[in-house]
Amino acid sequence: MSYTSLAFAPLFPWPVIAGLGAAALLLVGVGLWRHASGTWLRALVLAVLLATLANPRLLAENRSLLPDVALVVVDETLSQGIGERRAQTQTALDDLTRRLGQLPGLEVRVERVGNEPGADRGTRLFEAAGRALADVPRRRLAGVTLITDGRVHDVPADLGRSLGAPVHTLLTGHPAERDRRLVPGASPAFALVGESATLSFKVEDQGGRGEAVVAVRVDGKPLAALTVPLNRDATLEVPIRHAGANVVELEVEPGPGELSLVNNRTALSISGVRNRLKVLLVSGEPHAGERTWRNLLKSDPAVDLVHFTILRPPEKDDQTPIREMSLISFPVRELFEEELSEFDLIIFDRYRRRGVLAAAYYRNLARYVRDGGALLAAVGPEFAEADSIAESALAEVLPALPNGKRLDREFRPRLTEAGRRHPVMAGLPGTRPGEAPWGSWMRQIEVGNARGTTLLTGIDDRPLVVLDRVGDGRVAMVLSDTLWLWARGWEGGGPHAEMTRRLAHWLMKEPDLEEDALTASAEGGRLSVAARGATGPLEATVTAPDGAQAPLTLEPDADGVAHGAVEAGQTGLWRVATPDGRVALAAAGNAAPVELAELTATPERLAPVAKATGGGLAWLAEGGVPEPRRVTPGSITAGQGWMGFAEKGDYTVDGIREIALLPALALALLCLGGLLAAWRNETR
Repeated sequence: MSYTSLAFAPLFPWPVIAGLGAAALLLVGVGLWRHASGTWLRALVLAVLLATLANPRLLAENRSLLPDVALVVVDETLSQGIGERRAQTQTALDDLTRRLGQLPGLEVRVERVGNEPGADRGTRLFEAAGRALADVPRRRLAGVTLITDGRVHDVPADLGRSLGAPVHTLLTGHPAERDRRLVPGASPAFALVGESATLSFKVEDQGGRGEAVVAVRVDGKPLAALTVPLNRDATLEVPIRHAGANVVELEVEPGPGELSLVNNRTALSISGVRNRLKVLLVSGEPHAGERTWRNLLKSDPAVDLVHFTILRPPEKDDQTPIREMSLISFPVRELFEEELSEFDLIIFDRYRRRGVLAAAYYRNLARYVRDGGALLAAVGPEFAEADSIAESALAEVLPALPNGKRLDREFRPRLTEAGRRHPVMAGLPGTRPGEAPWGSWMRQIEVGNARGTTLLTGIDDRPLVVLDRVGDGRVAMVLSDTLWLWARGWEGGGPHAEMTRRLAHWLMKEPDLEEDALTASAEGGRLSVAARGATGPLEATVTAPDGAQAPLTLEPDADGVAHGAVEAGQTGLWRVATPDGRVALAAAGNAAPVELAELTATPERLAPVAKATGGGLAWLAEGGVPEPRRVTPGSITAGQGWMGFAEKGDYTVDGIREIALLPALALALLCLGGLLAAWRNETR
């Protein structure tokens, strides 16, 4: 294509030429005023000379027209997976690209937009449009079409005017959609164990009235079903039952014409913290291992320890006046009647019945355990004698009872298969092949058949460390009083500090030490799952934030912990469940992502963009794709049933040819002729 235009290449700067022109005009004016003959001929010569200085040229350009660009931005975020929106989107995209491809001089570009893994920034269509048009001058942009549900989170402040082209919107979904969603409110990050935390939430239902039922689960177990009014704030009291993460799930029942159940549930985690752990340690008599338990508990700054050693039993009466004694009497009534329920753990260390505690107090202790308390019995030779605590009401909760024998010989504690998998013992130094063996102990109390779980065995594989659950409480027994040898490093010692710490915290129901704990964590776009107590592969079900479910096989390791992992590209709440009813939750980014907060399709956010840029807005469900047309710049770019794409006409110049309009010879002849004519006119 050739294009011709007039151009100038002045021999002097334009101000100089303008000054010469003004002088020439003055001379011509003076000549006309004086009626001098030949003035017009001289004016012609001056005009020719000025034109020569301007140097006019004819430019002939060879141009190549560039196609205009039509950009189609396709929303493929999570909210577009609702209902039939994906099918609507694909049908509209196929139809639109086919019809745009039939328009002359138009290049069609398609940009697909999904959710960024691990990010919670919502739908960013205009950012995507900017990336797709990074190499396209705005003078080539004919128009932009957005195929979306209207839930766009990056509408620019200028409403798209900087694009310099009409922005059309094709809406998926339906105009009269209705959806119910559960919106979490304020909730505490921490709460004291044994107390309640107050949560707030709201059930939003556009156009809905009345009430809805909200199911509440804590750590996967049902807590309550509340009836709350729609579109109004509600509160909930949740008991904090243990330390660590208390996961609270809220799920509202479906409403009429419900669009999706994805946003009908939410979850949050409240960290349970113990104000102070209160432990009662009662030593029946001084012995070499007495300080093992005391040192363990005193080293923990979160533990308030009350320690008594029975040095003067009631039968030891030497007539010494009380005011002259340096020892205090054992506060039996205060500890075992008035304040018993306030203790998180009670330890009997080589304690024997010596008349200090009445029979009723042993019954109180047994009741304390059944109601959720924790008891640790570290026994020695006294346990096999007539005044053993096994001869009291505590026998009802103890997992092992003596048969009257004590075994006084050296032995090395050995892990049972159950102990190898139990979180109290799993992974301790010396539990894996090739590690240094544990040191020996010197004495063990023989018992009959033990209930519960035996973690360690001693002489002839007899139970040595036994755990049991009784009612809502827990009991542990160490059937030897020579654990202190490990603390002294005898024959290399053993993991006494970590083992006893875990033992005490298991009794106090530390979540990380639960035998059947199921945990999940989402980091770096990956969901990792771990289940304790597995003896073989475990099948779990993973529910993604968008409601999609997928199976996951957990493979056990040598410590009895089954592991598995899946890609977690979606932001939001992931749920893992096992067939035995265990549930674990993990939040990838925000547990309530922006993308799933509001699911109804809406024109409200993009209607101002269409108005500001001259674009159109149409529901695909009500008329399909409007007819695309080419329009001239400055004209209307959208109307009923059609949308326009401007003809920008951009081009590149392939070559230029210059032609001088006043050749030097012609100029010389013209000037000479004008001067001769003026001279001849004056000589007449």
